[in-house]
Amino acid sequence: MLRAGLTGGIGSGKSTVSALLASYGAVLIDADRIAREVVEPGTDGLAAVVAEFGEGILAADGTLDRPGLGRIVFADESRRKALNAIVHPLVRDRSTELEAAAGPESVVVQDVPLLAENGLAPLYDLVVVVDAAPETQLDRLVRLRGMSADEARARMASQATREQRLAVADLVIDNDGPLEALEPQVKKVWAELRRREAATHG
Repeated sequence: MLRAGLTGGIGSGKSTVSALLASYGAVLIDADRIAREVVEPGTDGLAAVVAEFGEGILAADGTLDRPGLGRIVFADESRRKALNAIVHPLVRDRSTELEAAAGPESVVVQDVPLLAENGLAPLYDLVVVVDAAPETQLDRLVRLRGMSADEARARMASQATREQRLAVADLVIDNDGPLEALEPQVKKVWAELRRREAATHG
């Protein structure tokens, strides 16, 4: 088994890359998706978040009001740390379960948004970074996600810098261009991941 960590800043196109890798046969473990699952209604995770932040972070239907919680934690570092202290261990445990279920010759790709920020690179056999210039990220967040420029900049500022991400990269996918320029690069990275996985049996 080869364990690859996949990361990239918000708006870099990491989700597109992870979907392509999964379509080629990677076992994809998506930390963001797991982070949503561990705080669904009825979970211990949601109960812990409500205990920390109060009932006000619930929507009318009993689900977590993500935008509301986002506004709280992105504005206050200590609140963000409190949330991470609840959610991260739950995500880690679930990721470990999913990885254990993958076959011995699998390429497991863990999609981890905050890999560089949390110093997680040593946990993986290699790290793949989806790279885009900050102006490209900003444009995508405003144009495609409907964020205000200020909101987009605040989200970007809360993450690692481009330089910090590239410093932990073993393989880099440049996603400043259009989609058709992206897929050939992802195919090349997939071939390299398969090659390295095969080499572990040598």
